[in-house]
Amino acid sequence: MKQFICSLLFITTCLSFYAQQQPCAVIVPPQISEETKKLYEQKLAEAKSKLTIDSNSAENIIWYGRRTAYLGHYMEAIEIFSNGISKHPLNPRFLRHRGHRYITVRCFDKAIADLSKGAEMLKEQVDEIEQDGLPNARNLPTSTLKTNTLYHLGLAYFLKGDYKNALKAYNECLENSDTDDMYVATANWLYITMLRLGKKKDADDLLKTINAEMDLIENRDYMDILMLYKSGDDKKLVEITQTQDSTANATLGFALGNYYLEKGPKKKAKELFEKVVAGNQWASFGYIAAEAELKRMK
Repeated sequence: MKQFICSLLFITTCLSFYAQQQPCAVIVPPQISEETKKLYEQKLAEAKSKLTIDSNSAENIIWYGRRTAYLGHYMEAIEIFSNGISKHPLNPRFLRHRGHRYITVRCFDKAIADLSKGAEMLKEQVDEIEQDGLPNARNLPTSTLKTNTLYHLGLAYFLKGDYKNALKAYNECLENSDTDDMYVATANWLYITMLRLGKKKDADDLLKTINAEMDLIENRDYMDILMLYKSGDDKKLVEITQTQDSTANATLGFALGNYYLEKGPKKKAKELFEKVVAGNQWASFGYIAAEAELKRMK
């Protein structure tokens, strides 16, 4: 009898662990060129080599997880970050990255749990610049550990439709955004969150802080979106979003759909969201957000 109970407990534990590691949606591999795939595989091999030399290094574990995710192995990346958490429980970087990948696999509650905890830990720690996995044109990182944690936390809440908590996270993120790129990216999501909460005046005041002269390196798409909200002229985005075969177009497609959701006609919004999810950018935030809006429309 004792042996049976032990076996049952073992099986229950294994099933519980297995369930925790399951994605919340069917994973779609990223569509990347052969050239990009080779580069990602090379970088992953380099990260794995460094991890082999020092498997306890937080830096090595982080980059091995990030490089793994870039190739679409999201659940493996989550497992790597989980291993990092067990070795470095006081390092919020692992929670930030695991939270991001929980968003990717549509496990929003798990993402919120990680990112909330990470944000809380960061209140007691000195912030740090976060290096880009894919350096921009100037090779200058545009965000920090704190802003990325809050940014992803706001997104996870937004995707769940918890706009009050999304507002709180995005406001804090905006307060800590020291570069125009991070400010514009955050303002984009904060603006639509404010509108969802009926805070039209706050949303309009936020738009007044945006201008075309801002020094942007990589977030020009978000600037185009904010300028659409400012001007009400949708011609540029209509032209760009004819296809949904790039991350940029998924981002802009969701934005234009959101514009029609607020301004009308709502039929156009639905059509654009459907167009985005018919594309191949499954892991992009624009795609995930369009997916979430379509579910809310049912």
